[in-house]
Amino acid sequence: MLGIIGGTSLLFSTLPTLEKKSIATPYGNADLLCGDIVILMRHQYGRPPHRINYRANLAAMAVAGVDRIIAFGSSGSLKKEIPPGTILIPTDYVSLTDIPSIHDHAIEHIMPELKQALAEKLSHVIPEARLGGVYVQTRGPRIETVAEVKALAGIADVVGMTVASEATLACELGMDFAALCTVDNYANGLSDVVLSYDHILSTSKTYRHRTEEIVTAIIRQMS
Repeated sequence: MLGIIGGTSLLFSTLPTLEKKSIATPYGNADLLCGDIVILMRHQYGRPPHRINYRANLAAMAVAGVDRIIAFGSSGSLKKEIPPGTILIPTDYVSLTDIPSIHDHAIEHIMPELKQALAEKLSHVIPEARLGGVYVQTRGPRIETVAEVKALAGIADVVGMTVASEATLACELGMDFAALCTVDNYANGLSDVVLSYDHILSTSKTYRHRTEEIVTAIIRQMS
């Protein structure tokens, strides 16, 4: 079953009508929208990135029968050649913060890179998307400083606060995972705009119809 994780980029989009269910897991309860697909809104109830119960969320999706996940992630560009409005499908990630784990009792090699085959299939569904690149996750909720952005640009292409945690847990739980990053802004220092959360929300609202069309295409062709 296909699972979709939505965040800031889906806040203003109209989503399919699905049944809301609260799923119990060993890590707490998580609310999902369930039907022929499963949708999880990661920021429901106003949760900022560092307060999301990722283990409960991903475990609940596994309990609901999800075996592959497309996660929408609002991100900032670390490169001038990746302008706002770009859709990027990363094929690897870096984390500079604590990543939650199901296997926190042992050292495991879980091949945490994003699934190339699923990423390629997603790029066929959305041909305008840019396939390839590295996503770097910071803790949040604060936006990165100019100096941090300069450092991060040496190891990654876009920056966000959620996708690496979800990718790691999905892999541990045996679910294929690919991310679709909407580039909503240049990271601090790459433009003259003073970056704020309101600016990110404004960009998400501007592209809401495109996001709705993408969600519809993914459901139609990949579920």
